[in-house]
Amino acid sequence: MANPAVPPLSSSGVFTSAGSILIDAPREKVWQVLLDFGSYKEWNAFVRGQTLISEAGVALADQTPAAGHLLFISPVHLPPTMGKPRFMASHSTTVRITTIDHENYRAAWVTAGALPKWALLAERWQTLTIVDGKTKYESIEVFSGILAYVVKFFTGKNLDLGVKAMAEGLKSYSERA
Repeated sequence: MANPAVPPLSSSGVFTSAGSILIDAPREKVWQVLLDFGSYKEWNAFVRGQTLISEAGVALADQTPAAGHLLFISPVHLPPTMGKPRFMASHSTTVRITTIDHENYRAAWVTAGALPKWALLAERWQTLTIVDGKTKYESIEVFSGILAYVVKFFTGKNLDLGVKAMAEGLKSYSERA
């Protein structure tokens, strides 16, 4: 991670899972929904829950995301579903938040597991911008390392479906009155 203030280039990894959508809701509202990890189970078919945890893996009392915090992402449904996932279709991961930029509406994190970065590294950025009076949500996750080839082979298509489902869920939930 050369510069934590800049999203990675797609070409810097083995593969990228990315998507975007226009949302007819104020950017501030979409940002609030995106950072309200407790609400994910209500609208996000891909990432059903996210919990800020301590280094020991215990849920933090204050669930306000900030750079440096560990984030336990579970369950992750591949393929995405609001219902019960198929057998072996629910996953989890732990990441370290690198950016929570309230001024520019950007959030980012990198994998924080036991594997060394040369084996597997995933860096995800989510941004909100204004386009023609609407909020544009963009997500890019770049996977690097030798195990990224395995991840791409087994889950690449479902990760793409997940990013799309998350964007659609964020749009639907944010546009409700």
